[in-house]
Amino acid sequence: MKKICFVLFFFVSFANIQAQGFLNLFNKDKVINLENFDKKTWSWGYFLGMNSYDFRFDYELERSDILVQKNVGFNIGLIGNVRLNDYIDFRLEPGVIFTNRILEFPQFEENRDRIREVESNYVHIPFLVKFSTKRINNFKPFIVMGGSVAHNLSSNEDNRSDNTSGQFRSKDWSTYIEVGFGIDFYTEYFKFSPSIRGVFGQSDEIVPDNEPSSPWTRNINEMTTRGVFINFTFQ
Repeated sequence: MKKICFVLFFFVSFANIQAQGFLNLFNKDKVINLENFDKKTWSWGYFLGMNSYDFRFDYELERSDILVQKNVGFNIGLIGNVRLNDYIDFRLEPGVIFTNRILEFPQFEENRDRIREVESNYVHIPFLVKFSTKRINNFKPFIVMGGSVAHNLSSNEDNRSDNTSGQFRSKDWSTYIEVGFGIDFYTEYFKFSPSIRGVFGQSDEIVPDNEPSSPWTRNINEMTTRGVFINFTFQ
C-alpha cells in the first residue's frame, strides 16, 4: 500500500511540474473546450469499464496455494461530483459490477472436488476524493483514493449446503480501499476521463464449511478480494 501511495504521489508531482513548465507553450492559439466546466459545484455523469478480480488468501499452515483463475468482468454506474476547490473534488460512484472467479484446490484430483466457481455481482458504492493537477489546455491528470462498500447479489452466505455439495460460500458484504489515477480530457461537448484503479479488500469474505475439518476451508484463515478497474467516465 505504501508503494502504491508513493507511485501516485510521484505521478501527481511529475504531472504538476509538467503542467507548470509547458503551460505557456500549450496555451498558444489553443482552443479551450468546456472552459467553465470545473467551476460548477455539482456535476454528474456515468462510467463504463472492465474489471479483473482476484482473491488473496491467508493460510493457517503452509500448504499448496489455492489457485485463482481470473476473468474479465464489466462495470457500469453513475457519478456524483462535488467541487471543493480547484484541485479537490468529492465523488460518489454507485455502480454494478459483474465478475467471476474460478478456484482450484490442488489437493484434489477429480474436478468435482477440485474446481469451484465464485460468481460475484456487486452493488458497489465508492466514496472517493479526487486530487487534480492544474489544467493544461484540454486535459488534466488526477488521482483518486477512498473507501467503498459492496453487496454481493450472488452471495450464498445463507446457503446451508457447503463444499461437500459443491457450494463455495462467500459473504454478502465487503469493504475496500481504492486508489487510482487517470486523465480528464475536455472535448467540445463533454469531459471524458479514462482511469485505472486498484481495489483492496479489507474484510474477510469466506464462509467456512459446516465441518471444521473441511479440506476446502479448514486451512483458510482469511480471504479478501483484490482487483483492478479500468473505467471510462463521461460527464
